[in-house]
Amino acid sequence: MMLDKKRDLLLATLTENPETVISIHVLTRGDCNVYLSGDQRARSVAVLQPKELPSEPTGFGTDADALWQELTQVKDWQCILVDKEVALPLGEIISRQLKTPVIFLDDVYHIPQGPVLPFENESVRRLMLNDLMLLETLPPEAQPIGFWGDLRTSLTEGLVAGAVVESKVVATSFVAARGQQYVDIGVYVLENYRRRGLGTAVASVVARSVQSDGLIPVWGCGSHNLPSLKLARKLGFMEVSKRTYVIIKKHLADVLSRTYPVHNEREGKTFNKAVH
Repeated sequence: MMLDKKRDLLLATLTENPETVISIHVLTRGDCNVYLSGDQRARSVAVLQPKELPSEPTGFGTDADALWQELTQVKDWQCILVDKEVALPLGEIISRQLKTPVIFLDDVYHIPQGPVLPFENESVRRLMLNDLMLLETLPPEAQPIGFWGDLRTSLTEGLVAGAVVESKVVATSFVAARGQQYVDIGVYVLENYRRRGLGTAVASVVARSVQSDGLIPVWGCGSHNLPSLKLARKLGFMEVSKRTYVIIKKHLADVLSRTYPVHNEREGKTFNKAVH
């Protein structure tokens, strides 16, 4: 089946919600690979692999054996994000087939229960295209690209706010993916500038701007990421749902290093036990 047709078939089956906004964004833009066979309306599963994050595909459907069959076609994956109910049986299949332990980690989705709370900081402002060179000086993992492909597109089609200290961007929040109703947001604060309220301030700017456009900001993060969970609550976000990462154990550190929306905060890690 042609790739474009597979994307269209999967897109037609997805209802937009906090869990699917990233998938809908990359499907709409064509920035992904989709693995399914036949007519998706008659099938139970599909696997989507974003080109911006190929190591972390997303699985749809509850048939663990069928998901595994599609996953065998995916290259360079380290984990897969699936519905909670299918995570354990799929993990057992992966562990058995690959002869390696897997780890389970919940991904928690939040939306505001009212207006996002304002947090002002004189160093924080919206970043525009003329700030591109400033952003390009950030290390790659700190650049606010999300699922837009590059910084220029993130600035022009998305939304980026930053804390600028001594002519240096030290914290950013950004629209990582956009749907018709929901907008996924991300946050990054350089290590030496954490615990100063900058992440709160930049995230507040972006989330309130999303709300002013009549859309719903989504805050997703791993259940181990206690600083991110705390920041979400501080801004007025509340948990609405969860999915589960099934992670090949040897890749756990790599997966954690990419955790959104507050990257590289590893305090208080808690995981479901491994399956061997």
